[in-house]
Amino acid sequence: MALNSNLYEKFRNAFEQKCFQLIIEAYQASLTGKVIQLDWNENDISSELHEHIRANPLRTKWKVSTNVEADLPKDIPKVKGFADKFPRIDFRLTTFTKSYEIEYFFEAKNLKQNDSALKRRYIDTGIDNFVSGKYANGSLVGYLLQGNTEETIKGVNSLLKKDKRESELLRSKSNNQTNALYISTHSNIAILKHLIFDFTFC
Repeated sequence: MALNSNLYEKFRNAFEQKCFQLIIEAYQASLTGKVIQLDWNENDISSELHEHIRANPLRTKWKVSTNVEADLPKDIPKVKGFADKFPRIDFRLTTFTKSYEIEYFFEAKNLKQNDSALKRRYIDTGIDNFVSGKYANGSLVGYLLQGNTEETIKGVNSLLKKDKRESELLRSKSNNQTNALYISTHSNIAILKHLIFDFTFC
């Protein structure tokens, strides 16, 4: 028997909230552990957060599996080297409900207030990968390694304005799990969520 679409959407939304809680708690644990360095690459930080997600007892309680650098298979010709062409996303979290697997993804990008190239990359290989459909059913995570969150978001928004994408600007969104949540609105995917994790006081 097929799962009612409304019921599936409720499961999916509930799972998204669990994924948010797991990654936010991983961020908080990483701050307590004082391991992350400001010169780390995105994958270094993602690996550290992944370890905290895996160690979280809630992950086991909720029966969530997780992995980093997950392949997202696409409909491409299967010839030698085809797997290397799959897009890869930083975090993949999954669970099962009845006979359906529910997936949620996070794509991570380093950010610095005074680095326009990183902000441009956040748009071009972060936001745009969700907008284009290359990535689906997920959110962006910005690892702030220098500067102030609000000023960094202003910088991202300034680049979006320069691209004549004023309707897609990031806006702060109140949330009971974190004060680091932003949303942007896009015509073909509706809302994209952004978590900005500030590591500048590590």
